[in-house]
Amino acid sequence: MKKLINEPLHFVDETIEGILCAYGDRVRTLEENNRVLLSNAPVPEGKVGIVTGGGSGHLPVFLGYVGQGMLDGCAIGNVFASPSSETMLDMIRACDRGRGVLCLYGNYGGDNMNFDMACELAEFEDIATQTVRVSDDVASAPADKKDKRRGVAGMVYAFKVAGAAAEQGMDLDGVAAVAAEALDNISSMGVALSPCIVPEAGKPTFSISDDEIEIGMGIHGEPGIEVAKMMTADEVADAVMARLLEDLPLEEGDEVSVMVNGLGATPLEEQLIVYRRVHAILADRGVAVYMPHIGEFATSMEMAGLSVTLFKLNAKLKTLLRQPASTPFYTNANK
Repeated sequence: MKKLINEPLHFVDETIEGILCAYGDRVRTLEENNRVLLSNAPVPEGKVGIVTGGGSGHLPVFLGYVGQGMLDGCAIGNVFASPSSETMLDMIRACDRGRGVLCLYGNYGGDNMNFDMACELAEFEDIATQTVRVSDDVASAPADKKDKRRGVAGMVYAFKVAGAAAEQGMDLDGVAAVAAEALDNISSMGVALSPCIVPEAGKPTFSISDDEIEIGMGIHGEPGIEVAKMMTADEVADAVMARLLEDLPLEEGDEVSVMVNGLGATPLEEQLIVYRRVHAILADRGVAVYMPHIGEFATSMEMAGLSVTLFKLNAKLKTLLRQPASTPFYTNANK
């Protein structure tokens, strides 16, 4: 195993230290719990808090989106492991300004259990909470069982529009409704070319031959829907888009934002080659692309591969998407 780390046990805490060294003017950790990252951005009076949490190993998700116009806090777990309910409760307390807190996170068992527990404890302290779970991975369950799907890169769009809604002064019900509406219009699917290595495990999370590609692989190494012989970039885009367009039908005149997300070891050039094919498929259908996102938004350590996310826009969601946001790992201009 070759990694630029020190002791595997210190991997997460040293990553957090690095973020604070680089971006300490924009984010901070909670004094009594260094596994809670908080925003230093000015907060509008009475703003609803928006928080997330999850395992490390996926930067920029989750803690990379704490900042102005997106998340107020993030609870940080070990690599691919949920934060504790106590850490989540500390975060919820720190982000409540009297109008409640939206818990917006990926649909994984440990995160679900610990967030549910933290929200129950918050209620005893008269902190109102709502939960919206991200379940955008079309490969992980059919459409009629969408509540069983995993949350992947589409959560970045949910962070963005919910954050904009909160900045505009919407109440907790309104912010939660916006996040849920966005997620009803978001579908994602990924492909993996190689495994990754969890530092404390010191071995690959799964195995795949050099001449194979796994379609629908999860960001923790969960099995996909098919192992196929290696494909060209256009063939990958065709295969992924076929599933996405089946799940999220689009008509001529529709508008989407597209995210091509690298999983950690795929060069930007390769992501752009895939994006050009995705763009062509949409153009052939008369679907316009607005604010494409191309780069690393939700990774899996050093896994090679990428995911594609489609976000179908309406006037409200488009307005919220284009509102300015600035975090250590995400910025956009007000278009």
